[in-house]
Amino acid sequence: MKKIRKQALVLCVLFVLFAFMPSIINAQTTPGDPGGDVDAPIDGGVSLLVAAGIGYGVKKVRENRKKKTLNFDKG
Repeated sequence: MKKIRKQALVLCVLFVLFAFMPSIINAQTTPGDPGGDVDAPIDGGVSLLVAAGIGYGVKKVRENRKKKTLNFDKG
């Protein structure tokens, strides 16, 4: 008798769990739209870096030309 009651209780608990399982699973909603891309101000920093790189390159070219002309005059 105790064994039948235990089995009946287990079956009832499992039935209740499986009966409410779909509602628990469907209760989770999908996340909303985050609102699109964020506009990042990239142009200002990139243009400054390009200008600094060009200035540094021009400086190095002038230094190399001065060294070559000085070495040419000595030799």
